[in-house]
Amino acid sequence: MIAFVLGLAVALALVALKTRYLGFAAQTPADYDGKGPAFDLRRHLDGPILCEGVIYGPTGRVVSRFTGDFLARWEGNTGTMAEEFRYDSGATQSRRWTFRLENDGSITADAPDLVGSGHGMQRGSGVHLRYRIRLPEDSGGHVLAVTDWMYLMENGAIVNRSQFRKFGFLVAELVATMRPKEAA
Repeated sequence: MIAFVLGLAVALALVALKTRYLGFAAQTPADYDGKGPAFDLRRHLDGPILCEGVIYGPTGRVVSRFTGDFLARWEGNTGTMAEEFRYDSGATQSRRWTFRLENDGSITADAPDLVGSGHGMQRGSGVHLRYRIRLPEDSGGHVLAVTDWMYLMENGAIVNRSQFRKFGFLVAELVATMRPKEAA
């Protein structure tokens, strides 16, 4: 029995180390210094934007698909982005972000469903945000910790990957693309 408990403890420690030092959470904004096109929120998240994505559940299977229409505007280093989502279930969701960008690349983000403010950094081709979000009541009303990474592609598209955790356990992951909406 002692060997089993010791083996389980070692396995859990290895999983924790992998997650902390080798996985998605191990990325830092400095990893993207001087790589790819320079991501500037004021330029690349501005105007009308189309978004398409999927949400994976804790088992890695797609649990939802969505599309979104965003409208972002900047005045100096302060921006707002209105998001209108449509899910494959027929549900809709709206969110309005406010971003403040500092000269060193640090970001503060606020939205009505955040618990506190989000914080992050833009460096090189990447943007990183961390925040806590409260799910709608019809989705349980849980508060999840979110790690958000956006990567600017050479063609101007943005790939977004987000992980959602509860008590440190991965409960969902989102992968989406965003691109400027073409004028009709």
